[in-house]
Amino acid sequence: MNAAIPSEIVQASTDRLKITEIFLSLQGEAATAGWPTVFVRLTGCPLRCQYCDTAYAFHGGEWREIADIVAEVARHGVRHVCVTGGEPLSQKRCLILLRALCDAGHDVSLETSGALDIADVDARVSRVVDIKTPGSGELARNRWENLPLLTARDQLKFVLCGREDYEWARELVLARKLDQRCDVLFSPSKSDLSPRDLADWIVADRLPVRFQMQLHKLLWNDEPGR
Repeated sequence: MNAAIPSEIVQASTDRLKITEIFLSLQGEAATAGWPTVFVRLTGCPLRCQYCDTAYAFHGGEWREIADIVAEVARHGVRHVCVTGGEPLSQKRCLILLRALCDAGHDVSLETSGALDIADVDARVSRVVDIKTPGSGELARNRWENLPLLTARDQLKFVLCGREDYEWARELVLARKLDQRCDVLFSPSKSDLSPRDLADWIVADRLPVRFQMQLHKLLWNDEPGR
């Protein structure tokens, strides 16, 4: 499958974004886990992680005016908003949407793969940045220049596929003192690693990271729109 960003997304009107879905659910991970949250899922992603659970967002979607997106979010009547994908930053107008949601008074988080530049994301946004492990199949896509940009408001997320991934991530966290920059989250890939094994490893190593399981997967499996 071609992993390139569709050209029609790159060339879109500055007032529009291509949207796969907008829905209300519970945030399943990171600092706001458990809060009712509106998810805005943008279409398109340049990565193909082997464990991806949102491949349906790679293509298709519907063009939406940014003002209409913000209005639909407001109609749900909750404070928390998560902009996700796909890879939301693969559409440059995502930065405009993030700013508009913050201006509207929402508590905004961004879920991003870590492969694209986060420097221009509005400072009010909590950036949840993935680090791709060897088991993801996309190790070479990590943009290491993002790490010095992280603040205490942000979070780093590792999705781990096995012991090799764990040891790789453990050494990276300790060598770069990532826990001193922001919260570091370790999650098991649902189909690859036992949550209990990962929890035992973290405890045994007294690793300064936060174990998490994806609440939405426990509640609704991989059902789209939940």
